Amino acid sequence: MKRHEPSDQNLMGNYKKGEKTEQLTEERESYNLAILQSSVKRIHFGSWEEKEVAAEEIKGLAGDGVKQRKLMAELGVIPPLVAMMGSHVVARQRAALQTLIQLTNGTYTNKALMVEAGILSKLPENISVLEESTRHEFAKLVLLLSSLSNTQYPIATGKILQFVLCILESNSSIDTKELCMGTLYNLSTTLDNAGTLVTNGIVDVLLKMSSLKQTSEKALASLGNLVVTVMGKKALENNPMVPESLIEILMWDEKPKCQELSAYVLMILAHQSFAQRSKMAKARIVPVLLEVALLGSPIAQKRALKLLQWFKEERQMKMVVHSGPQTGRLSIGSPLNHSEAIEGKRLMKKMVEESLYKNMETITRRANGDQGSSNLKLLFVSSSSSKSLPY
Repeated sequence: MKRHEPSDQNLMGNYKKGEKTEQLTEERESYNLAILQSSVKRIHFGSWEEKEVAAEEIKGLAGDGVKQRKLMAELGVIPPLVAMMGSHVVARQRAALQTLIQLTNGTYTNKALMVEAGILSKLPENISVLEESTRHEFAKLVLLLSSLSNTQYPIATGKILQFVLCILESNSSIDTKELCMGTLYNLSTTLDNAGTLVTNGIVDVLLKMSSLKQTSEKALASLGNLVVTVMGKKALENNPMVPESLIEILMWDEKPKCQELSAYVLMILAHQSFAQRSKMAKARIVPVLLEVALLGSPIAQKRALKLLQWFKEERQMKMVVHSGPQTGRLSIGSPLNHSEAIEGKRLMKKMVEESLYKNMETITRRANGDQGSSNLKLLFVSSSSSKSLPY
């Protein structure tokens, strides 16, 4: 087959197209630079109306990439935008708010500059006067700024919490509240914030939000971060909603991630705490754990089995302690000999195991399963009795 070599005319045409494209790109960049220079001048020195127009122009240009957003910050646009955000003129406030949201995208430096410019002091104290769309945008900005808590940059957690609590206690939309739950999660990932979160009543708020299926996952994840701290664990232990609300979440079959997180929090609370295990037992956690161990996700199953193992060991210890004195009393003038006592204990253990397996089979039937309880039985036999928390 004969090969067709590109003609000189085609090569020249492609070269001219490339040259034209490059020229258009340069012209566009030059035009944008001119707009940026004009916008920066007006955002600094213009009237309020001119600042408002400049903010809209900066918002549009900020979409060109992180490099452009960093350049804008270097040109000093952030402080005047932060000042505008505190305006009582709604259009002006929203123009600044939307531009600042755009400028945070992909750069911690810009977020830090906003905090340095006092943006947290500009957060509204009375959100009832704000439209829902404005509340949502403020909540989005606060969520973006809260990611600074994962860095070494100091951030005023108290001011953020004040705003977040106002939103969560208001009639704001569930989508806006979800953004606030993301903020609380970001703050909870830093152990140093635990004290501030607990003293501001965040544990109670998280427990309430965990009962709503749309916000439950973030709320439980935040509780999982707090429960490993001394103050967080104590606050959970003393909360009247615990353990009942967490046990209820274990029954959400359609929310496996929530089951896993709830089981994790319950594990931390139950670990080496007889008082907490007693509260859980009184709240009838064992049948729920059996169901999770049968039908839950692999992670939820492992956590449920670990909890069940602890309850089983505790019950066995109680039986030994309870039966010890009785055996002593019976041995005086009692016809039971040593071998009969061992046989009695063996029969008692068998009865307990049979009762456990009957409960499991009942749960299996309730779930319309036809493969029996052999898999779960195997899991129980092989589960470790260690008190560590590997899952």
